[in-house]
This record gives sequence, C-alpha cells and structure tokens, in this order.
Amino acid sequence: MTFWSNWGLQDASSPLMEQLIFFHDHAMMVIVLIMSLVSFVSVSLVTGSFSGRFLLEYQEVEAIWTFLPGVVLVFLALPSLRLLYLLDEINDSVLTIKVIGHQWYWSYEYSDFLDVEYDSYMLGVDDLSSGEYRLLEVDHRTVVPFCVDVRVLVTAADVLHSWTVPSLGVKADAVPGRLNQLSFYCSRSGIFYGQCSEICGANHSFMPIVVESVGISDFIFWIKSVCS
Repeated sequence: MTFWSNWGLQDASSPLMEQLIFFHDHAMMVIVLIMSLVSFVSVSLVTGSFSGRFLLEYQEVEAIWTFLPGVVLVFLALPSLRLLYLLDEINDSVLTIKVIGHQWYWSYEYSDFLDVEYDSYMLGVDDLSSGEYRLLEVDHRTVVPFCVDVRVLVTAADVLHSWTVPSLGVKADAVPGRLNQLSFYCSRSGIFYGQCSEICGANHSFMPIVVESVGISDFIFWIKSVCS
C-alpha cells in the first residue's frame, strides 16, 4: 500500500520490512537484466541478416538456455527462502496483543494487562482533524513501544479478514476459530497505517489499522490512562 503521490513501497519501519525491500530491489534488478537481454536478442534477430531455416538442432544453445534460467532461479530462491524463514521466526516477545476482526472494525486486547481492550473504528470525514488521512484514521490507535518485540495473535469473529501493516512488513489472515501468530519489531517511533487485505463484505474498505509506536515511558503512561 502506497500513499498518495508515491510510486514505491512505504519506508521501512522494521528490520523485516527492510529485508523485504532489499529482496524487492534484488528481484527487480534481475528482471531488468533479463528483459534487457531478451530485448537485445530479439532486436538483433529481427534486424540481422542471419537465417537459420535449415538448422535442425543446436544442443549447446539448448543447454545454455536451460542452465542460465536455473542459475537465475537460484539467485532468486536463496534470498527468498532466507526471508521466508525470517518472517516466520517468533522471538521472545515482551508484549502480546490479540486482534479480532469484525464486520467492519477491529478489536484489540492487551493480554499482559488487565482490562485493556477496545474497539477501533474508522473516523468519518466530519471527525477528521487537519492533517489526518481520509479512510485511514481510527478513533483508537494500536499503541506499541518501539525497540521491543511485539507478538500479535490474529483471529476473526465472523468472516475472513487480514491484519496488514505494510511499513512493518506484517500480514496475517484473521480466520474465525483459529489463532494466527506474527511478530514485529518497530525500529523507530511513528504512526503506521494499514488496511484489511481480505475482501470481507460491503464495508471491507472501511476498517483501517493504525499502529502508533512510542517510547516505553509513553506506552506505560498510555496503559495507566486506559486502565484508570
């Protein structure tokens, strides 16, 4: 998900997203090289005078165009597999959040604290303040401390949803009757936006996600204010 006037991916806010962007750039470089080579060969064949009408077989060329794509796939597969296992790795979490998808809003429960749970609805146009994003702001943000491993348990109460925050590099399906688990690590403070990425009904486009990353002291102050 990109913001308005942006062509590329969002700026990375976690180590996982940094690795995803690196892999994206690596894959794009390989694709550009392949397209350049194929275009050069195609133009050379069209504009050249060489004719191979009587050529029946050329095993050396067949071996080359079988071997080279295999090498390219290896260069794509190895970093892809490494990144896949990094995404699935769950570290020792300091904070656990349970996320429940509904039609059409999100519920959050902070399992490490008593009575810290709330619903998060999208703000209407009339409720927005200056500088806030239309269709992306919510009445209750998900507050997490940065430089801390956070574990998120994702489920749904009715239909399939998907909890997704692109700048953090996390996405997990919310399936009724099942808990999916993911973890992330905010490397800086800020406000990060996401949306439900599973078509879940008429108001699918109106259940955004807002994660606010703050310092430890500000997070503790927020927890105290919510509990009181």
